[in-house]
Amino acid sequence: MAQQAAVPLADGAWRIPTVPGPWLNTFVFAHADGTGVTLVDTGLPGAPARVLAGLASIGRRPADVRRIVVTHAHPDHAGGAAALAAATGAPVALHGDDVSFALAGAGPRPDPSTRGGRIMARLGKARFPPVAVDQELSDGEVLDGGLHVLASAGHTPGHVALLHEPSGVLVVGDALMNVGRMRVSPAALCVDARRCRESVRRLAAVDHSVLAFSHGPPIVDGTALAALPG
Repeated sequence: MAQQAAVPLADGAWRIPTVPGPWLNTFVFAHADGTGVTLVDTGLPGAPARVLAGLASIGRRPADVRRIVVTHAHPDHAGGAAALAAATGAPVALHGDDVSFALAGAGPRPDPSTRGGRIMARLGKARFPPVAVDQELSDGEVLDGGLHVLASAGHTPGHVALLHEPSGVLVVGDALMNVGRMRVSPAALCVDARRCRESVRRLAAVDHSVLAFSHGPPIVDGTALAALPG
């Protein structure tokens, strides 16, 4: 595999594409005290080699990872968590309402009240290697390195967004996507589409300078989210 370079987002913040292009991203945040980095999301089960290569491209070793934060328990975000935890020795952190899905290695079923959700449910649960969770996140918590936890349920019960206060980067996970255009996560992919929209309205009030998407390129505009139609 060719060397995978981390892409700068802001001072002390990078994204690592885990598939070609900006369509599935892991994020890296440096700790201001120089003690290491935090990873946010881990890609699909095959992503860890790309994540580790991305870390190497910014001069970081696996042992520099102090924590792995998973925004939610879907295979494209938690799929590489078990392998990266083993490779780095870092604890895995996830909101308590998604822990049971991580332990089972199967994401929650989409909202059955929507037609798209019923179609997705018939396809079966999205599976990934089970992940042991070392830390249960809660809304408002501030992690090492200045990462603020923002509960944003709807896409999954325990979905979180994360504001890296030192850089102004707001990681929105799958509450929003930027594929073709910025939009709220499609209802067919949510456990509760209404709550997801409410969460996005909450995130719009968060002061930030860069919007970082798990799916899609970042937007360097602190007003873009506020302009999103409700």
